[in-house]
Amino acid sequence: MPRRGTVPKREVLPDPLYNSSLVTKFINSMTYGGKRQVSQAIMYDALNVVQAKTQEDPLKVFKRAVDNVKPSLEVKSRRVGGSNYQVPVEVNPNRRLSLSIRWLVGYARQRGDGKTMQEKLANEFMDASNLRGGAVKKREDTHRMAEANKAFAHYRW
Repeated sequence: MPRRGTVPKREVLPDPLYNSSLVTKFINSMTYGGKRQVSQAIMYDALNVVQAKTQEDPLKVFKRAVDNVKPSLEVKSRRVGGSNYQVPVEVNPNRRLSLSIRWLVGYARQRGDGKTMQEKLANEFMDASNLRGGAVKKREDTHRMAEANKAFAHYRW
């Protein structure tokens, strides 16, 4: 972080196949150990699996999944008078997107129902677009935690 000024936000280029910057961001966050081509192939294969299973546009299913996972509230720890309070705060739009992508990738990796990462990712997309799955449960838990700590909202900064 610079001491003076702000760092300009870098815009990612849209991917070549779907012409979507959201797909590029997802591929970049899924990339592991610098293997971007591998994660790109996994993403495209997962979208092909979604196309085959649901018979609808895979990009729409993917966008619906990301939108269903985006949290609107989260809790942040705030120290007041020697004790820590979990204070509910609204989530910045950039952070909402990055959290939803991170949760989708993480819960897809944890899934045990598919043999390959393509199948796991496709199943997580389909579940999230239908308001099921681990990533949606994580968002619900985050909202529930913020709702439970609504009494400490006056400590917001």
